[in-house]
Amino acid sequence: MLKKIVLPCCLALSLAACATAVPPVEVTRFHVGDPARSGTVAVEEMPGNPDVSLEYRTYSNAVQQELQKVGFTPAAEGAKSDYVALVAFRRGFRPTGYDRSGKPVSVGVGGGVGSGGYSGLGVGIGINLSGKPKDIVSTELQVQIRRRSDSTTVWEGRAVTEAREGSPAAQPGLAAGKLATALIQGYPGESGRTITVK
Repeated sequence: MLKKIVLPCCLALSLAACATAVPPVEVTRFHVGDPARSGTVAVEEMPGNPDVSLEYRTYSNAVQQELQKVGFTPAAEGAKSDYVALVAFRRGFRPTGYDRSGKPVSVGVGGGVGSGGYSGLGVGIGINLSGKPKDIVSTELQVQIRRRSDSTTVWEGRAVTEAREGSPAAQPGLAAGKLATALIQGYPGESGRTITVK
């Protein structure tokens, strides 16, 4: 009987431990009127993309998938699309913690005299065994949808998230999917408003 209760509980706990906590995403979108909700689209790299690398393909694929979910169709190979979705992303790092000096040991000395005239002296030593705190990785995705015929921007948005360096949520694959989904779901969204997507 006990085995029947304990085994499912252990399984549930192990699955919960495997789940990755994905931090919230801050999303801002802009558009004029009622932008296009269908048509063919080609995803291209935004001119001047500040972080050109192999990671771009991960972000462009995530954007392409999300655009299909809201009604756009990928342009056929070599065909001119109705719209162009320009994609840019950047990753930045910022330090965490108050003391970045790397000093692992701190020493404190204290003394006092009691009411009976007794005196005492104490020495405290603090050793930081946790190591250097991990930096915070900030990842930003920008997308602009332009009409191919006249290069008019009909919709644009930006999504930003932060995660601790080395965590699964800081990995490009997970970050790209989360940012693209948060940015494009509910397209076109409320213009000029910043929302938090969890």
